[in-house]
Amino acid sequence: MKSMVRQDGVVLILALLVLLSLTILGVSAVSSSLSQNKMAVSMQRSGQAFDAAEAALAGVFFEAEDEVLLTDDTKTDPLTEARQGVQFDPDTDTLSCFDDGWTERQVTSAGLSVGIEHTSTGEYQTDMKTTSWSRTAFIREQACNGSSNVIGGSNINCHVFVVKGCGKVDERSTVVANTVTAAVLAPASQ
Repeated sequence: MKSMVRQDGVVLILALLVLLSLTILGVSAVSSSLSQNKMAVSMQRSGQAFDAAEAALAGVFFEAEDEVLLTDDTKTDPLTEARQGVQFDPDTDTLSCFDDGWTERQVTSAGLSVGIEHTSTGEYQTDMKTTSWSRTAFIREQACNGSSNVIGGSNINCHVFVVKGCGKVDERSTVVANTVTAAVLAPASQ
């Protein structure tokens, strides 16, 4: 009978060790799952902020090509507005998403509309409160590269701009930004 009690004790200890191992595996699996979920949500938010930054860039070029806006003397597209503002020096100036003094545009959930200066504030996406805005600055006027065969001797130059698109999901402290440099054909300054 003593031998059976010892065997029951050994079986009980083995059973407890197996249960402890299974509990550790279960907790580890749940912890891993929660971490993966947090990473997926973080990637989704970063993706939405990037989409908002890209939309802000697209909004600047949408307005710059909007014939209704370009022909309305009471309104100004962002490139023209930047051209009339302070000149940007890439060697000394910065163009952050929060700098004042540069041309600003917003893209809201209302989207982009022909004939509109997109300056009103609002959310780009409301389901995950995201904002989308841009900063545009004029850099310089220069001869257009590769255009001498096309325009040879005409009174046209390239106006060079820097445009920064910015996007932010309200629940995060970081802003995602994308910057492009654009050259636009324009009459040469006298």
